[in-house]
Amino acid sequence: MNQIKRVLGLVWIALAVATAYYCIDIFGGKLTSGKQEDLVFGIIIFFILLPLVVLGLGTFGYYSLMGDYDEKND
Repeated sequence: MNQIKRVLGLVWIALAVATAYYCIDIFGGKLTSGKQEDLVFGIIIFFILLPLVVLGLGTFGYYSLMGDYDEKND
C-alpha cells in the first residue's frame, strides 16, 4: 500500500503540472482579449486560483512521494 501511495504522489505532481499548463494555455488568452470582464476573470484565475491549486496538488504529491503518508507498523 505504501508503494501505491508513493506512485500516486507522482500522479499528483504530474496533475499539478498539467493543471498549470492547461490554465496558462486556455486562460492565457483572457488576459490579452481586451475585454474588461475577461481581464478580471484572467487575473482571478492567474493570481488567486492557479497558485492555490498547483501548489496544493504539488505539495500533496511531494509529501506522498517522500513517504509522509506511509503506514508505520510499531
